[in-house]
Amino acid sequence: MKELTSYNRVAGYLNKVFDLLNTEFFENALSRPTITIQSTPKAYGHFSLSDDTWISKLGGTHEINIGAGTLSRPIEEICATMLHEMIHFYNYTNGVQDCSRGNTYHNKRFKEAAEAHGLTVTHSDKYGWSHTSPTEKLIDFVIENQLADILINRNEATGFYIGKTGTHNGGAGIDKTPRTSSTRKYICPACRMSVRATRTVRIACIDCNEQMIEV
Repeated sequence: MKELTSYNRVAGYLNKVFDLLNTEFFENALSRPTITIQSTPKAYGHFSLSDDTWISKLGGTHEINIGAGTLSRPIEEICATMLHEMIHFYNYTNGVQDCSRGNTYHNKRFKEAAEAHGLTVTHSDKYGWSHTSPTEKLIDFVIENQLADILINRNEATGFYIGKTGTHNGGAGIDKTPRTSSTRKYICPACRMSVRATRTVRIACIDCNEQMIEV
């Protein structure tokens, strides 16, 4: 796969990530929304409650947005943000109100759905059960599908070192503490084939008879 350094390539890639997550965690129950990449101050993404946020002659769709200034996080964090917003979509589709206070405070209904769909959830006094991070199951999903990090990011004054993932329509505060990836990437020095692992390993490329190097 070519490196994700192009905006257009990343836009298509996020649709692929949505489809894979939809299959893995929702049994393809969700229709594909319009997935956008826009600036989201104090947020990592959002889901629009309106089903005609985007309209065409074919009808209307909801929107899931991934923050343009937060794209360069480890791919498992991007997946966690996408999954966070997909859980809002899933709850909305099933008539479950998972937020209050202007759609910023995440209640226990959101927590229950998030924990059932691949996320770890922690509590914030201001935003409720809003802070989500990938579980081992989600990290394994990233590795199994060989998902790659996104290597492009909108240059925003707020920076993009993010410590927690996911908000819903208007946002939780951003923690700028740098966050390292939960996975490790290994590359064959000869053919450049790459793999991911959740811990430090000794691994070789059989085709080239070369030990793979962690990068």
